[in-house]
Amino acid sequence: MSGPVLEVRDLCTSFFQEGGELRAVDGLSYTVDPGACVAIIGESGSGKSVSALSILRLIPYPPGIIKSGSILFQGRDLLRLSNEEMEALRGKEIGMIFQEPATALNPVMTIGDQIAENILVHGGIPDSALTEEEKPRFQGMSQRQRAKARAAELLAKVDIPNAGARLKDYPHQFSGGMQQRAMIAMAMSCKPRLLIADEPTTALDVTVQAQVLEQLNSLRTEFGTALILITHNLGIVARYADQVKIMYGGKLVEEGSTVDVFRNPRHPYTIGLIQAVPRLDLPRSHGLHTIEGEPPDMSKIPPDCCAFHSRCPYADEGCRTRRPVLETVDGEHRCACFHQEAAEAQRKEVLSL
Repeated sequence: MSGPVLEVRDLCTSFFQEGGELRAVDGLSYTVDPGACVAIIGESGSGKSVSALSILRLIPYPPGIIKSGSILFQGRDLLRLSNEEMEALRGKEIGMIFQEPATALNPVMTIGDQIAENILVHGGIPDSALTEEEKPRFQGMSQRQRAKARAAELLAKVDIPNAGARLKDYPHQFSGGMQQRAMIAMAMSCKPRLLIADEPTTALDVTVQAQVLEQLNSLRTEFGTALILITHNLGIVARYADQVKIMYGGKLVEEGSTVDVFRNPRHPYTIGLIQAVPRLDLPRSHGLHTIEGEPPDMSKIPPDCCAFHSRCPYADEGCRTRRPVLETVDGEHRCACFHQEAAEAQRKEVLSL
């Protein structure tokens, strides 16, 4: 199939509480091409994870609801599918790596059973799905045996030592890094067209982070899977992502290729994020840069304003009464800000360091 794997159009997801409506995702639109890696960046509470859960239709109702928009996956609007049709897609066509593997894995099922279950639920491994190289290995096996064998192969692909024996282990017998790799193996078990990774390196040490990300990237290349990478780590984005989407206050404030956004950031928030990255090549006297203020209370952001205005050094009355729209900077690079020219000096300072 030609065209994007995923098209999110004007997605709005809200949660209703005593204080009123909290617009967690407000008018989000983007596309993901086959085999591409799209990174969604933003502080905690910016709407990144909620946007991912919206794609999978895992928003708890109540208190949450997908109010409007469309989510086209291979041309089908996921918001119009029945629950049964969505269940058939989850885990098979769309994989998900959740933020906390220790809570996402079932503590009373072995790792092997959990991976095999996902394969069996989605039809097993029929003869038609086997390559010529696989047919001799899988011939004569039951579907459960095939699923277990595939689970062992996947664990080996993500560098779990002695993978066949570790199938019988429970999640608590795996380290944090191994649990995350098992989650990746499970998510890739049905060779999905789209994989969503929500902070896949949370709570992992730096060396294990690198291993997990390299494995994720190599599997993406091997299977041709499109990847949505949700993170706040700009170093990870610079190394692995093709496209970048910057979210703030539930809205998209800047987007473009990774090269364009990092070399020519236009939104004051994006500039601030890049400026806040610690630099080992600068003297100690340079200090650490922070973005002044705190993330906004999402339930109190007026619909017609720039969500970043309370923290932006360039904000004026227009930012408090009008909502900026994404405008083209160059090619596919777009930014939603009234004061891109005013931020030019700050941008040049960041790029010159």
